[in-house]
Amino acid sequence: MANQYIVPQFIDVEDKILGPISVRQFIIILGGMGLIVGAYQILFRLANQLYAFIFTAFSLFVAMIVFAFVRVNGRPFHLFMLNVLQTLRNPSLRVWNNQLGERLEYRHEPPPPPPIPTKQAMTETKLAQLALLVDTGGAYHEDEELLYWGQSLPGSRAEPPAPAV
Repeated sequence: MANQYIVPQFIDVEDKILGPISVRQFIIILGGMGLIVGAYQILFRLANQLYAFIFTAFSLFVAMIVFAFVRVNGRPFHLFMLNVLQTLRNPSLRVWNNQLGERLEYRHEPPPPPPIPTKQAMTETKLAQLALLVDTGGAYHEDEELLYWGQSLPGSRAEPPAPAV
């Protein structure tokens, strides 16, 4: 018999700590209440601005309730807001604007790189000198007379020997 494994279910349900309130909702409510107390201390006690405190406290209370309890497409509201901000920062839809106000400058191509230097083809004289160097076992030097098998090589300084009579 094959091993049977238990597949976890309801993994998207948050753990409840106080009745129907989850840990995330409790932390959001606690933070919202802290902001309301801070607004009370600053606006009502220090500045004696009752109406400013009431407006600020009501705005914070509504934002706290929305962030704690509202779900958009089955996801918490704070994740929805993060996705909205990310989409506003980097939109994926790009629209072509044909009515462009300024003229675009075309990028000029850089000049082509200089040609790579290559070795020149070996001339007949140089080839003959190398053959002579190999044949003599390294005893030949360039400044000596260039005679190869009794013949003067092209480009040599020496004249061929005169035939004996």
